[in-house]
Amino acid sequence: MNENVLELQNVVVNYDGCTVLDVPHLAVHRGEILTLLGENGSGKTTLLRLLGLLIRPARGRVLFGGEEVDFGNARRLLELRRRMASVMQQPLLCRMSVRRNVALGLRFRGFPRHDTDSRVDAWITKLAISHLKDRPASKLSGGEAQRTSLARAMVLDPEVLFLDEPFAALDAPTRQSQLQEFQTVLAESRVTSVFATHDRGEAIGLGDRVAVLMNGKVAQVGSAETIFSRPERVEVARFVGIETLIRGCVKECANGLVQVDCGEMLLEAEGDCAAGEEVYLAVRSEEVELVDEISPPIAGHNIVSGHVTRMVPTETHWRVEIDCVVHVVAAISRAQVREKELEVGSKVRATFPARESHLIRRTSE
Repeated sequence: MNENVLELQNVVVNYDGCTVLDVPHLAVHRGEILTLLGENGSGKTTLLRLLGLLIRPARGRVLFGGEEVDFGNARRLLELRRRMASVMQQPLLCRMSVRRNVALGLRFRGFPRHDTDSRVDAWITKLAISHLKDRPASKLSGGEAQRTSLARAMVLDPEVLFLDEPFAALDAPTRQSQLQEFQTVLAESRVTSVFATHDRGEAIGLGDRVAVLMNGKVAQVGSAETIFSRPERVEVARFVGIETLIRGCVKECANGLVQVDCGEMLLEAEGDCAAGEEVYLAVRSEEVELVDEISPPIAGHNIVSGHVTRMVPTETHWRVEIDCVVHVVAAISRAQVREKELEVGSKVRATFPARESHLIRRTSE
């Protein structure tokens, strides 16, 4: 059995004479959740439609289970599409009960009544909507409608499930509970899934691998940990929330770390760059801590001093910008802000682990 359920090779999609998608290679591994992460207009939905065999590329090859898809063979195309299912941002439920909505795809495909009933019962129970089975779809909340939409897709036992921004229209508490529920269902079923989102938190929470899309191109593919902590390009780093990006030049390598000349200071980071290379030293704000002036240096940590230039509260912490000749951003707990009586203008000393810092070549800009 081919380990790739879907694969794109040198694919280009054009709309009105303009290239909107250009993907030299992308594979969807069997049993994985691949997240497509990108801003609106980056090409996520077009890529989903291409993988779902709903649009034909201007050039390139699309493979399903190792077999090249013949977009000119309508019968075969329909057979392949019936091995897939989708959950959209808007559930698009029909004007009928929850139970009938969930059963709709099975009835279209001619499944026997007994088989249809048993499958529907199993999924509305698993997704905790059995108490809603006779309720009209028009009377459902956003979260209930999305669970119904997921049940309608999963009852088909698809080989591939596509999810196009399914939580975007939900309020924050509902979105979080739905994310956890989808995560559980997909993990238990191990259905191969492709999930499109612009939300970084959703990408971290749901994807086994993440493909970052920018301007119709795949900028980087890797595990969520790699994408968010070790991006290969500076624009990817900025998109995934890395705000501390310090320009420098590699001086030398020692003890598995790279020394970087950042103008008025030497900093250390992980990387495989050679002496003389122009780089960015990248640090996530969660890795930056504030220490007292009298605290001794911490082995393997960079230490910089400066003053606070801006403070912005978030749901979980304060985002603190620090001018240390270079620009550093720290995520500081509310308790520490109170304890240190931090305010704009406060003098501070910040530290971050060298091994949690990494280098991005400036040639990648």
